[in-house]
Order: sequence, then C-alpha cells, then structure tokens
Amino acid sequence: MEINHFNILGLMISLSCLFSFSASTSAPSPLSSDISVPFGSPASAPSSFDVQYSFSFPEPEGEKPGQTFSILPGNIDPTLQRICGDTDHPIECLITTVPFLGEIVAIEPVSILKVGIEAMNNKTKEALAKATRLVQDPSTPKHVASCLETCIDSYNAILDSDQKVLDAISIRDLYQLSMELSSNVENVHACEDAFEEADIESPIKEMDLLLGKMISNSLAIGVDLVHF
Repeated sequence: MEINHFNILGLMISLSCLFSFSASTSAPSPLSSDISVPFGSPASAPSSFDVQYSFSFPEPEGEKPGQTFSILPGNIDPTLQRICGDTDHPIECLITTVPFLGEIVAIEPVSILKVGIEAMNNKTKEALAKATRLVQDPSTPKHVASCLETCIDSYNAILDSDQKVLDAISIRDLYQLSMELSSNVENVHACEDAFEEADIESPIKEMDLLLGKMISNSLAIGVDLVHF
C-alpha cells in the first residue's frame, strides 16, 4: 500500500492521536533478535519525536493546488511503509514505530513487531500511570474511578501479555503469539466498554484509541506477516 493513497480523513484522526503519543527524547536502545527480558521503565522511551516531519499527501477535493500535509519523515524506509501498509492503521503504525527504530534494527516483520510491542508497552504504561493518578484523585467521581479501575486491570494484563508475546517470538511459537496479541485486543476493549456501559465520557479516551490501534497493528503484523 503506498502511503500517499491514505484517506485524508484518516490522516486528520491520526494527527490527533500523534499529539497524545509520548516517548523519551533519549535515543532508543536497539532491539536484539532474541529479546525475552522485561521492558525498562517508561523513562527509557522517547517522550517526543526529534525528527523533522514532512510527507506529502494527495490534495483533497476543494483544496488549493500545491497544499501538502506534513506528518512523517520523507526518508522512511520503503519496506517499513509496506509493512505498515498491511495493517489497519498504517499511519499510526509509522508514527509509533519510527521513534523506536535503532540503527541496527532490521526492517522486517518480526523486528518491526518487536519494536511495535515496545512502543505499545510504553503507551500502556503511560495510560496506566494516568488512570492510577485519576483514581487516587479525590475529585474523581466514584463512578468514574470504578471504570478506571477496570482500565488499570486491563493495562496490567496488557503489560503481562507483552512479555509473553516476546517470549513466543523467541521460541517461534506462532500459536502463543496469536493468542497473546488477541488477548491484548480484548483487554483494551474491556476498558472502553466499562465507560460505554456506564454512559460516561472516558478521561483517557484518546489514549485508549491510540493504544487500540497499536494493538491491532501488532496483531496484523504478528499473524499475517511474521512467518516462523
């Protein structure tokens, strides 16, 4: 899938997600081909992007000629574009993967899956920290705190599953890989469903939306592109 064929509406949605995404300004550590150890603290990941974003998209109807939309580095590896193009949320795949690419990370599905899990892990820790702060805030209504507690349980389950995903990759267990990634989808939905059932606007809605897209992308790469 070529990046310049993406729908502009999807781009605008993705831009809102981009500003909520957080990672460390320090350079990311390269991932080895046999990662099977727990992740480091959230502080070890980048909190903002330190690259210049300029990627031109087609002009939507009605816009002035020559208008471009900037979001991604213009020198993104074509192989990475193709891998992310096979996911349901290709722009989110790119903007959440690029900051975690080390100089020696091979641009191939299994390596990009590992990078995606690292990015997802950091995003989950960020969401967990925010949900915990809100629960502990005396001003948070009890019915909101109850939903947030469901989210906290879900985030902890995702963090546990992330490590199991890496373990499955290290032993080339496609079945376990698929099961763990699928469970992550269910976990993030549990948080969203808690607020929907209570008919409450979630204070962490944007974080959950991006996290859900990251999990969906990891599932697509892990199931459809990684071949052991």
